[in-house]
Amino acid sequence: MKIAETLEEARETLRLLKGQDRPVVGLVPTMGFIHEGHLSLVRKCRKECTVSVVSVFVNPLQFGPAEDFADYPRDMERDVALLEKENVDLLFAPSVDVMYLPDSSTMVTERKLSSVLCGAARPGHFDGVCTVVLKLYNIVEPDKMYFGEKDYQQLSIIRRMMKDLDVPVEIVGCPIIREADGLAKSSRNIYLTAEERKDACAINEALNEAENLFRDGERKTCVLEYVVLSRLLQTSAVKPEYVEVRDAVTLEKIEEITRPSVIAVAARVGKARLIDNRVLR
Repeated sequence: MKIAETLEEARETLRLLKGQDRPVVGLVPTMGFIHEGHLSLVRKCRKECTVSVVSVFVNPLQFGPAEDFADYPRDMERDVALLEKENVDLLFAPSVDVMYLPDSSTMVTERKLSSVLCGAARPGHFDGVCTVVLKLYNIVEPDKMYFGEKDYQQLSIIRRMMKDLDVPVEIVGCPIIREADGLAKSSRNIYLTAEERKDACAINEALNEAENLFRDGERKTCVLEYVVLSRLLQTSAVKPEYVEVRDAVTLEKIEEITRPSVIAVAARVGKARLIDNRVLR
């Protein structure tokens, strides 16, 4: 596995890897602290693509002033070992100075999907996401980019941005990977104490209850939202930020499910802000 820390190194390595036969290049963007969720994306990328690229970059643009950028978990040595084991062709691990010019004044903004759910609670967050994802595309020029469905809103926004800007890339969504107890894998799970970890499992359990109710025929979104919210409020350590059912494509609020929808949850558990969802078809 080659490791590039500058744009020039990444581009030169990719030129050599691509050669003359124009292989299929796949990119898995991450913020590092690699876990099994990331590795599931890497494995799918390696299965579908000739050249596999993983980026590790904790993007300051998507953190608010009071958020955990400085404390966000990092372990590059461990990340390198895990990615080498997966036979990744290129790890792109730039510094902030490499990714952003000191006088940079350009941001990419998606104005509709990013205004709700996490976007309402974290203003500017998705501007940072869109900007870094588009920059990573321009640097690597992949044919496919891989993202987890745990960040459902992020995946929807990236698809919208790439479509709107005519970027010739396939955005591949990959299923949520969960711990044995059902908690969605996340780098921020490391913030949880043993007791908080047990309490956090209520998020997945609540979504299971709503999904079962949906399978039994319930279609009113207010009922499904109430089931999830009431279950979360039974656990004192879980502080719900939102519980909402929305259209799976437009993320618009709906009163009754007549088409694919997503029930999305964000909650605080101790220091960790956790998100999860369930797609209802």
